[in-house]
Amino acid sequence: MERKPVIATELLKGQGLGNQLFCYVTTRALAYAKGYDFSILNREILDCMYFMDIDCGIDSAKEYFAERYHEKEDRIYIGNSRHDIEYGCYITGADDNLPALDHTALLYGNMQDESYFGKFKKEVMEWLRVKPEYDCMEYSRENLCIINIRGGEYTSNPELFLRRRYWLDAMKIMRQKRPDMEFMTVTDDLAAARRILPEVEARHFDLAGDYTAIKNARYLILSNSTFAFFPAFTSETVQYIIAPKYWARHNVSDGYWASEQNIYADFVYLDRKGKIYTAEACREELDKYKEKSSYYKRIGQRLEGASLTAAKVRSRWLIYRDLSVRALRSAWRRLKKAVN
Repeated sequence: MERKPVIATELLKGQGLGNQLFCYVTTRALAYAKGYDFSILNREILDCMYFMDIDCGIDSAKEYFAERYHEKEDRIYIGNSRHDIEYGCYITGADDNLPALDHTALLYGNMQDESYFGKFKKEVMEWLRVKPEYDCMEYSRENLCIINIRGGEYTSNPELFLRRRYWLDAMKIMRQKRPDMEFMTVTDDLAAARRILPEVEARHFDLAGDYTAIKNARYLILSNSTFAFFPAFTSETVQYIIAPKYWARHNVSDGYWASEQNIYADFVYLDRKGKIYTAEACREELDKYKEKSSYYKRIGQRLEGASLTAAKVRSRWLIYRDLSVRALRSAWRRLKKAVN
């Protein structure tokens, strides 16, 4: 009997649970759509194995795969952070060639676009079902909103770590939904959460506890982190989900998304002025932005000369933007000297 084609991915060391689950779910969904087998390599490092019954498909070895398919990757080089000057800002949308694969292949990439797996939501809910003994409903009250703050390495990146105003604006909107709304933060970094939102109780459980507190919430305010996506996507209780507009560049973007893959149908997106946008409105706005933006005319092109110097000034300026006017003027003089 002829063997079915196999769609596979390799989990990589250093991936967090959110990134692991995107690779897992997208790979399985692509295989499911075509009736192919699927396989997850390095499955032993999948962080959620203890609280989910995860089917990792057939056993296979890396050597079996003659084709290694890398999802497309688009980057713009821009002075909104030191990272984006050196490595570029990841803006990638869906790779249309990925769902079209009709043969055995080993996949690599972020694979976070909803078009890869969205039509199989019921199946994804089964694939990621939490074991009953870990499925905590303690924080699923009708008037409780769970806030998921991502700390860790985010805190040292001013373009990435969400500002206090984002959380306050989101809480204001939630109180418009329910005047009696209460809030609790679930976070991987208690110190960062208490610093940015000291008035809200912050909790950190184990991985299963954090995941299920988000999954079973009625209302969610999310950070620009992949960790919360699948608990939100598979939730059977959630009624309203707020996420940051422009995702990983909420703090600095003038219209681009980092990345476009993180626009999801069930989320509403909050901008820096406190205005809410549907996913559809975000996509329409982004399409218009692409037509006029100079960034999209030079995707993949690194900065040089005067443009590089200006970008360095801009990226360092972000660090000082919350200082007093006097301190800002002093910082500006130091920055001009530093880049000349």
